[in-house]
Amino acid sequence: MLLLAGCAAVGPNYDGAPGIAKDALAAARFARGDANDQSTAPVAATWWRALNDPALDALVDQALRDSPTLQAAEARLRSARATLSTQEANRRPSGSASALGAGVWQAPGTDHESTLHLYSVGFDATWEVDLFGGPRRAVESATAQAQAVQADLADAQVSLTAEVAQTYVGLRAQQRRQALLRDTAAVDAQALALARQRLAQGVAPADDVEQRAQQAETTQAALTDVAAEIAASMDRLALLTGQAPGALDAQLASATPALPAAPREVAIGDPAGLLQRRPDIRAAERRLAGRTAQIGQEKAKYFPKLSLLGNIGVAATDPGKLLRADSLALAAVPYLSWNFLDFGRTAAAVRQAEAGRDEAVANYKAAVLGALQDANTSLSRFGQQRQALLHLRAQQASTARALDLAQQRRQAGTASQVDLLDAQRRDTDARLKALDGEAELLKDFVALQKSLGLGWEAA
Repeated sequence: MLLLAGCAAVGPNYDGAPGIAKDALAAARFARGDANDQSTAPVAATWWRALNDPALDALVDQALRDSPTLQAAEARLRSARATLSTQEANRRPSGSASALGAGVWQAPGTDHESTLHLYSVGFDATWEVDLFGGPRRAVESATAQAQAVQADLADAQVSLTAEVAQTYVGLRAQQRRQALLRDTAAVDAQALALARQRLAQGVAPADDVEQRAQQAETTQAALTDVAAEIAASMDRLALLTGQAPGALDAQLASATPALPAAPREVAIGDPAGLLQRRPDIRAAERRLAGRTAQIGQEKAKYFPKLSLLGNIGVAATDPGKLLRADSLALAAVPYLSWNFLDFGRTAAAVRQAEAGRDEAVANYKAAVLGALQDANTSLSRFGQQRQALLHLRAQQASTARALDLAQQRRQAGTASQVDLLDAQRRDTDARLKALDGEAELLKDFVALQKSLGLGWEAA
């Protein structure tokens, strides 16, 4: 029986995840990537530092340290590791010690008045011999599950760093938008005042006044919306970093907010590296390994269980006689049990475990294909947004030149103040569109880093 304990465990052995999208993963570069925007440098886990923004660096560091989401993920990891320790302990013998001191006294008035004392010390041990690998498969499954939960923690770090960066970019963009809208509001106020003066002088129609008033009200409404978005972004960042709403207001308030600059080249690696970096793929693969081991764990129930029971004890009526040889009692008993009449319960459990394994295979395939789709889509959007931003900046440069010409004509007396104000408004509108393009490019950069599985370290 001890020799049987060293035999291979029942159930399928895990030989690795199935192959999926082999051609795409073997390619040297991503299908949607622009070679001009890709760098051959190694990818960086702390990708946000490439934006050179100390405030963002501090927020990400604080979020990784104090985020309640990560703390919950860390607690789940500790729980999974404790489960693994329990399964490992189940493969080892279990023992207990006991000690007894008792006295029986017969009261006077009976036929025999006497007192009896009994003292005993004993040690019991039990060990289930792993004949068919059930406990081994349980340890194998628990190990894989703990590794999957560890990958979940890394995936939570990836999502957290990306959300902090995107929220921060949105905050800085809204703060800059607020400053530009205030400039627009000042221009609208001047244009409305001039329109009213011209109406009073009879040189402008009433429709012009109403149009200017509508523009001014639209700008004021936009300023109100921006203020609400700024407050929401600050509160969101406070939550992500484990703080109460309002805790970051003073730290993030800025009279001259600036957006980080997206790097010209981005290190993205290759599809094969993506398979190794993405924590969600790692988690899916480890859960597949755990589900495979559970099949053997259930199949082991088809076979008998052998347990070895042992007892060492001493007993005497006098404490001084406990150490005598005739007080010693030894027992070693093999115990064989076999639940062969289970009316299909084990077969049903095996089928359930096999279905769980098949589900894990499908989930793994979906994770790989989803990661490839995510990375390629993010690369395409990042590249296209670069081109869109170039056009927006060209438009901004054009309106700036037009404003300069309007100022020259105004100084020469060939253009009115209204013409100059209209040119200023068009220039501000172009700057707002360029700002939106810059913010969108940064958000696409963040989404790209998330799609590449960056934002966590193996430490």
